[in-house]
Amino acid sequence: MSVRVRFAPSPTGYVHIGSLRTALYNYLYAKKNNGKYILRIEDTDQTRFVEGAIEGMLSSMGWAGINHDEGIVMAEDGQLLEKGDFGPYVQSERLPIYKEYIEKLIKSGNAYYCFCTKERIDKIREDQKAAGLLSKYDGFCKSLSEEEITRRKEAGEPYVVRLKLPNNYDIAFNDVVRGNVVINTEDMDDQVLLKSDGFPTYHFAVVVDDYLMGITHVIRGEEWLISTPKHVYLYEAFGWNPPQYVHLPNILNADKKKLSKRQGDVAVEDFVKKGYLPEALVNYIALIGWSPEDNQEIFSMNELEEKFSLERVSRSGGVFDINKLNWVNSHYIKEASIERITDLAIPHLINAGYINSEEVAERYEWLKDMVEVLKESISYVAEVTEKVDIFFKTEIQPEDDEAKELLKVEHMALLLDTLIEKINATNEIESDFGKKAFKEIQKETGIKGPMLFKPIRVAITGKAHGPDINLVIKVLGKQNLLSRIQYVKEHLI
Repeated sequence: MSVRVRFAPSPTGYVHIGSLRTALYNYLYAKKNNGKYILRIEDTDQTRFVEGAIEGMLSSMGWAGINHDEGIVMAEDGQLLEKGDFGPYVQSERLPIYKEYIEKLIKSGNAYYCFCTKERIDKIREDQKAAGLLSKYDGFCKSLSEEEITRRKEAGEPYVVRLKLPNNYDIAFNDVVRGNVVINTEDMDDQVLLKSDGFPTYHFAVVVDDYLMGITHVIRGEEWLISTPKHVYLYEAFGWNPPQYVHLPNILNADKKKLSKRQGDVAVEDFVKKGYLPEALVNYIALIGWSPEDNQEIFSMNELEEKFSLERVSRSGGVFDINKLNWVNSHYIKEASIERITDLAIPHLINAGYINSEEVAERYEWLKDMVEVLKESISYVAEVTEKVDIFFKTEIQPEDDEAKELLKVEHMALLLDTLIEKINATNEIESDFGKKAFKEIQKETGIKGPMLFKPIRVAITGKAHGPDINLVIKVLGKQNLLSRIQYVKEHLI
């Protein structure tokens, strides 16, 4: 059996981190088993459709490198197209298919027309709730005659189509994560399959689509576990074999509740904007709910494809730890080329007003040097704007008490005068200038160690701690160094 899996989002807005992980697990399982990964759009609830959501989702998935074999794709001109032999891949374009299969269910006696009004159904549920009973449809229309159904349809009465569940019947299925699951129909409702607007409900469309598209494994979030018995029974009603179900644990906030936008960034777009690298985000979310056999933490996509297995997916939810993500991302930033990180940093520097777009080409090499200094200390690329002030300010001010004390050391004037001599003696500050200058100053003054390096660092940056001082000196350049040192001599010591 050839593995076929699908990711089937609704076009209702941004791509949630949980959705990205669901797509990733489907993708990895397909790759691991030389199968096919399909992208299908589930837009049967037209009231929730958000313009541009499909394009945004395709962009996020492409950024993350989770590319599908079949389904909806976006052409270079922005047009949405389909690839694959099982289309249409958008549910709203499959209405004739759903109508055909609804009629089959009605004909076989496994579904029925329901003409009950919303008011009647609301009253039923209120009464059941007051009596402490399970809230469910009472089956009033289950036994309507053919004549009455015809009459009411011809009269233009609105109706839905419901699944006809048998009484006191156990529906059982096996889930890779949850094990054997058994639900009795007495605890279930006669689910609506076709709405009064002619659109199928999710529960009907998903079964028909999965069957017709040959889906072998349904890998989705655990919130769908409660609906799965309805889907399993629909397979039974059609006489089809159900797929293997895999319900993934939720991704949780730090307070162990389902990850919510109310408590921070949860959209893929949020992390793109902040300058997280796609390979870092993918690496990290792969490990929220799945664990490898060893203790490996850093994975390339190829390694994930090779090592991923459904059997090692956890039953319990995993906490989204932004500090751990930052650690993973900082690893990838360090490993990335300086050109890549510089290119990602430039828009943030422009937005923060440190440079303008016209300067970029002329100052690109300098920008690379500056980013090289900061690359080791940032967790995500947007963070450069919090650290670059040392390269752009002209007036030095000590940032804390430690820096203030260092400016008061008795040998500060001697250090600065000697450093000025070294700077004036060179035409241009090369990468090895700082190392040579410190060695000469130590030899000439006898000052060494922290009492040599730290006061000079404060004098040229205002900070007692920071990135490699030799790299900082190179990036600042001759004139900037001289003007800063002069300012400190005149105003701070």
